[in-house]
Amino acid sequence: MTASAADSELLVPRGFLFSATTAGIKASGSPDLALAEIPGGAAAAAMFTTNRVVAAPVTCGREHLRRNAARVRAVIVNSGNANCATGAAGMRACRQVCRALAKSLGCAEAQVFPASTGVIGVPLPVRKLVAAIPALLAARAADAHAAQRFARAIMTTDTRMKTASVRFRCGRARATLLGVAKGAGMIHPRLATMLVYLFTDVNATPGQLQPLLRDAVKHSFNRISIDGDTSTNDTVLLLASGAAGARLASAAARQQFAAGLNEICRSLARQIVADGEGVQHVVNLRIEGARNDAEASQVARAIANSPLVKTAWAGADPNWGRVLAAAGYSGAAIDPAKVDIFFGPHQLCRKGVAAPFQEPLVHAYLSQPVFDVRVRLGRGRAAADFWTCDLTAEYVRINADYRT
Repeated sequence: MTASAADSELLVPRGFLFSATTAGIKASGSPDLALAEIPGGAAAAAMFTTNRVVAAPVTCGREHLRRNAARVRAVIVNSGNANCATGAAGMRACRQVCRALAKSLGCAEAQVFPASTGVIGVPLPVRKLVAAIPALLAARAADAHAAQRFARAIMTTDTRMKTASVRFRCGRARATLLGVAKGAGMIHPRLATMLVYLFTDVNATPGQLQPLLRDAVKHSFNRISIDGDTSTNDTVLLLASGAAGARLASAAARQQFAAGLNEICRSLARQIVADGEGVQHVVNLRIEGARNDAEASQVARAIANSPLVKTAWAGADPNWGRVLAAAGYSGAAIDPAKVDIFFGPHQLCRKGVAAPFQEPLVHAYLSQPVFDVRVRLGRGRAAADFWTCDLTAEYVRINADYRT
């Protein structure tokens, strides 16, 4: 089972229609409104940001899942405007968009799941969105090109689409899983730091999907970081149309589905890091020898979010002392005298002190677009993988000019 990424032909699960159009939110004139429709409805599972500042569509989406027993008929996503910190007017605008789409589809408002991404604190141009719904509906299709248009329309500072798909056996039937994501900045693991949509044609209940999604997020989107900022609009939504007939009735079927879901989520997570704002180096960070998974993740987050570590990586500087220092302030009860640090095949730190290494060789290794960093804590047997990146002057330029 191998997930196909954005540059491969996408596999589209049965029971879904996709479309996108230009509503006029983005000054560039690029597509900025996307639709995923499930004519027969879908069971849903979702995870959201833990930021205390929450966008209107997150509040509305949670409410709709509760009101409609986690069943979804359509997903509508706008980019270019986060509809966050917009007060009661933002909630009214979000509901107005859902109501207009529901009326056009002939379904209940609570069956529409909304999402927004873009600039915070700007009123949502609701009239533009509602006016664009007929064009959105007219463009619906069930093919890979339509799914790609959906993926492109939800982008903000992304430079490329993030998609992955896989076809796998689920019990006695064949099923398909398609993942679409957006995210390049404001990326830090707090349940789900981005917008991610996962579409599958398996037949499952929300109660079956939720724990599988939670576990997949834990080992993918909760293991990435670009800049340490947690968004206000983070959403990961898993939808199951049931059109393939494959059921999660047995332990084997659940394991097969979980394997596909984890593969897609890890692929999308890596794509998000690789497209991080201003990124020149993607870092595969592995923490070994921790007491447990939580401790390993705690150390990984501290290293991955250290500006000093990240800027050293930007310069391909083998400054292992910054990695050790970040592990030390992570809050984990590490013993520095037991820590080993490796950059790829090169060991730079042994038992908390410098190990002999050839700096030109390590510099050359760190100059690669993708490299590995491994930290052994010497406390136990648990390990965790984490994906992160460097911090460059280009990241500062992008975010300094984001609104202007």
